[in-house]
Amino acid sequence: QVQLVESGGGLVQAGGSLRLSCAASGSIFKVTLMGWYRQAPGKQRELVSTITSSGSTNYADSVKGRFTISRDNAKNTVWLQMNSLKPEDTAVYYCNADVTNWGYAYSDNYWGQGTQVTVSS
Repeated sequence: QVQLVESGGGLVQAGGSLRLSCAASGSIFKVTLMGWYRQAPGKQRELVSTITSSGSTNYADSVKGRFTISRDNAKNTVWLQMNSLKPEDTAVYYCNADVTNWGYAYSDNYWGQGTQVTVSS
């Protein structure tokens, strides 16, 4: 079984920075797409950013220029550097990954448990 373990959330003032990390562990053959989603109270979960194994990135318009996603394929780890944080960035942030397990020909999609990010004004 695969686990995604996130860390790095917390409370920060507007304009501040946080760095989230997510490490995938288990019987992993390969990890293809990795990304971050967020869900604010009363709202649907939304895409924040994704990164392919070759390093191609995608960002929601609301975070472009402020957030940077990166990954280490050897460590099956993805990071989200969040700068110039705004109160509207407050949400639970979830790591997501497409993982192919050893002995399988297809990938499954996995979610982390979520980490709270709170930005005070």
